[in-house]
Amino acid sequence: MKTSLSVLTLACLTAFSLADAAATTYIHAGRLITAEHTQPLTEHTIIVDGNKIVGVERGYQTPTAGATLIDLRQHTVMPGLMDMHTHFSTQMSATSYGEGQRLNEADFALRGAVFAERTLLSGFTTVRELGDSHQVSVALRKAIAQGYVSGPRIFAAGKSLATTGGHADPTNGLAYLLQGDPGPKDGVINGADEARKAVRQRYKEGADLIKVTATGGVLSVAKSGMNPQFTDEELVAIVSTARDYGFKVAVHAHGKEGMQRAIKAGVDSIEHGTFMDKETMALMKKHGTYYVPTISAGKWVQQKAEIDGFFPDLVRPKAATIGPLIQQTFSEAYKAGVKIAFGTDAGVGAHGDNWREFVYMTEAGMPAMAAIQSATIEGARLLGMEQELGSIKVGKLADIIAVPGNPLQDIQLMGQVSFVMKDGQIYKQ
Repeated sequence: MKTSLSVLTLACLTAFSLADAAATTYIHAGRLITAEHTQPLTEHTIIVDGNKIVGVERGYQTPTAGATLIDLRQHTVMPGLMDMHTHFSTQMSATSYGEGQRLNEADFALRGAVFAERTLLSGFTTVRELGDSHQVSVALRKAIAQGYVSGPRIFAAGKSLATTGGHADPTNGLAYLLQGDPGPKDGVINGADEARKAVRQRYKEGADLIKVTATGGVLSVAKSGMNPQFTDEELVAIVSTARDYGFKVAVHAHGKEGMQRAIKAGVDSIEHGTFMDKETMALMKKHGTYYVPTISAGKWVQQKAEIDGFFPDLVRPKAATIGPLIQQTFSEAYKAGVKIAFGTDAGVGAHGDNWREFVYMTEAGMPAMAAIQSATIEGARLLGMEQELGSIKVGKLADIIAVPGNPLQDIQLMGQVSFVMKDGQIYKQ
């Protein structure tokens, strides 16, 4: 019996030793964008142990016995990318407007799992999910974290907050008999007390942050795409309650007045920001508010507005007018020094094409390095996760991707991600 136990003990110790060794990975990076530096490093080795970065060393270091070596000497290695504005439960098409009446919650959830994996494999290891129904994003976040499906790390807003008839009122466009009177549980509020209740409901449902539709929107079946839709009192109630519950607040806004009300109330980010002017930009700089541009969504709706019958009649003129303006607004905001975090509104356009936002940002005057930083360290700062995510640095989580060649010279290479590691696990090689 003693001999058997000794053999068993030795076997277990050997297995554990091999597991520990196998958990160590050496990555030889020909070019390294840390996101902490404004210039890339060359010929460096990243050492990953478990799910953490434990070394960033000059030269191509020899791996320890049993460690895994990943040869990326012909690649540019960088932190996992972050998209601060996604919607995994949808992908717009000419038939999208009737899907709410034809599909079940499970249909949207299963689609979301496919879109999440597609996003991860394109190099995006962290996203903010900014609004859905049926708790799809919260469920997907849990499933990914527990290893049931592959996808990026999700920070989920759950149901967006709207006012009656506002951009995220889920009954817009329905026949009168079907509209009912949705309230705070459904994400629809009128007045400060209902605003507080809606935030607390999102907390109860397991959301990570709050999404508010402070102005009209492009794709909702409603006339205005830019009018303010929340009072100052409602916005202050949302933000103050969100702070009590540890939430950050992201705000969909196209029109100037709605943006300024939200910024003054203390929100963390403005999404889209189409009609932002110099006064609004100065206000954002004063309050430290981030701008998440979503140029991709503007380009996409502009293109689809040219197709007869693609959008409902109320939506088409908004898409044609608002869509083309976002890239120019982004250009002006960048030049003005507004803090910018990368976001695409994926789900409007195709999931997996998130990288195209880099092309649009650089077209508008942002240097390639700044664009990559907006999708790494700046995204982490917006999330309040800069101690764990957003750069290649000792002690941070091992979210690491690579592309062939040099994306600082050819930004199109951001669409050719060939290596993806999230939380120390390799998903694409």
